[in-house]
Amino acid sequence: MVAELTAEQAAQWINDGDAVLLGGFIGSVVPEAIERAIGERFAMCQQPRDLTLLFAAGQGDGQGRAVNHLAQQGLVKRAIGGHWGLVPKLQQLAVDNLIEGYNLPQGIISHLLRDTAAGKLGTISKVGLGTFVDPRVEGGKINSATTQDWVEVIDLKGEEHLFYHKLPVNVSILRGTTADKNGNITMEDECLIVESLAAAQAAKNNGGRVIVQVKQVVEAGTLDPHAVKVPGIFVDAVVVCQDPTEHMQTFATMMNPEFVGVASGDDIDASTKPNQVSKLDAKTIIARRAAMELEANSILNLGIGAPEYIAQVVQQAGIMDRFTLTVEPGAVGGTPQSGLDFGASRLPQAIISQDQMFDFYDGGGVDQAFLGLAQCDQKGDINVSRFGSKIAGCGGFINITQNAKKVYFCGTFTAQGLQLEVNSQGLTIIQEGRQEKLIDQVEQITFCAQQALNSDKPVMYITERAVFRLTQHGLELTEIAPGIDLQRDILQQMTFDPVVSSSLKIMDSAIFDTQFRLKLNQDE
Repeated sequence: MVAELTAEQAAQWINDGDAVLLGGFIGSVVPEAIERAIGERFAMCQQPRDLTLLFAAGQGDGQGRAVNHLAQQGLVKRAIGGHWGLVPKLQQLAVDNLIEGYNLPQGIISHLLRDTAAGKLGTISKVGLGTFVDPRVEGGKINSATTQDWVEVIDLKGEEHLFYHKLPVNVSILRGTTADKNGNITMEDECLIVESLAAAQAAKNNGGRVIVQVKQVVEAGTLDPHAVKVPGIFVDAVVVCQDPTEHMQTFATMMNPEFVGVASGDDIDASTKPNQVSKLDAKTIIARRAAMELEANSILNLGIGAPEYIAQVVQQAGIMDRFTLTVEPGAVGGTPQSGLDFGASRLPQAIISQDQMFDFYDGGGVDQAFLGLAQCDQKGDINVSRFGSKIAGCGGFINITQNAKKVYFCGTFTAQGLQLEVNSQGLTIIQEGRQEKLIDQVEQITFCAQQALNSDKPVMYITERAVFRLTQHGLELTEIAPGIDLQRDILQQMTFDPVVSSSLKIMDSAIFDTQFRLKLNQDE
C-alpha cells in the first residue's frame, strides 16, 4: 500500500541537503501543491535547507508558482535547470551569487535522469559542443559561485563529445492524474508525460523517495496497466490535491479535453480549417516568410515567439494536415499552444515522454526547426539564453538547433519599440527598435554556427525586413522587404557588415497582402 499524505506532510519528507527533482513543463504536470507546501514549511521553520533543485524544463509562471515557491535563500544550495526564464526569484539568487547554478540543455537533463537511473556515470553527447555549455566556453555555469565542473570534453573514436556527469537525485516530486492504492500512476488528464518515469527510477535506484501529486486514489487492480505511466514499485507516497487551482492542466487552462486528444464531431477537423487573417504586424510577416520554406510531409518543431505564429499561418491556409508538428516535452501532431499553455497541443496524435522525444530530436528526426532570434552575430551564432543579469536559459534550443536537418531563426530585426506600417506595397519603418539584435558578438552562444557549418546544415535567419543565410563567410543577406532601404533600414541597424548577395532579391510582395495565400515549395 502506498502512503497517502497531505501536501504539508509530503513537505516533511524533504530533508536538509536532498537533491530534489521537480517534474513539469511550465505549468503542465507541475506538482504545485507539494512545491507550495515545501516553500511554506521553509518560510515558517527554515527547513529543509541546502537543497539541490533539478528541473529539465522551465517551470513557473514568471511570478510565484511552481519552482518560484522554493526560491528562498537558505532553502536552495544549488540549482541545475534547463530553462530559467519562468523562475525570476531563482534567477535573482543566482545573479546575486547566493546559490550555485547550472544551465544545461533540456534534452540532456532528461537523458541524464534516465542514465542516472541506469547506474551510468553520466551522458555522452555532442549536444552543446561550441555553445556556452562547452567547458571551454562556460561549462553551463551561471555565476562565479559555481565552481564544480559538470561537463567535460572527451574524445570518442576520434571525435569530440561532451560528457555530462550524472545527477545526484534522491527525491523526485512528480504529478499524475490517478493513483491506485499500490501507487500505480496514470496521467489521463495530463497534457504531457515529460520525464516522469525516468525521474522516479533515478530517485528509487539512488535509494531515494518518490512523491506524486494526483487528483484521486482508486482501488488496486482497477487501472488499465497500459495506461500506467509510473508503476507503483517506484512510488513511495501520493498526495491527493485538494485545491483544483493547484492541479490545473496548464497554468492557463483548468482542463481542456482537446489537450489530451479528446474531441467530437466537427471539432476534430477544426485545426485544419482556415481562420481569419491575423493582423499584419511584424511577427505575422516573419511567420508568413518562414512558412514559405515549409516542405510538405515534414516533421516540424516551432519555438516560442515569432515561430509560434507559423502555426497560425498554416492553420489559416487550411493545410495543417500536410505537416506533423511536435513539441519537445512530448506532444506529436495537433496544434501546439502558446503562452502558459505552451507544451500542450490541441488534438495531438500521441504524447510520448520527453526523454524519448529528445532521442528522436537528437537523432536528427526533425526535418525543419523554426526557433527564435534574440541576438545574432557576424559569425551566425545565436543567443537566446542570457542577457546581462537576465537568465532565460537554453531549454531545448541547443538539442533542436544542433540536430534538426534544417534550421530557421525567426525574429524582428530590432527590439523594444519597433513600429512599422504594412501595406500591399511592403514595409515602412515608423519607429526603429531601441535595441539592436544583429551585433558583433552575442552575449552567450546558444547556437554555434561553426558546428552547423561543420555538418553542412542549411541555416536561415528570417526577419520582417531581411533574410540571411549562413555561409562560411558569416551571414549573407539574400532578401529585403519591398519598401525597405538597404542602407538606412538594414546595414545601419547592424553593428557588422554582412555579405550582401550579388543576387539580392526582393521578398515576395504577396507576404504583405491581406489576401496572402501560402504556397509551399512543392505546390504548382
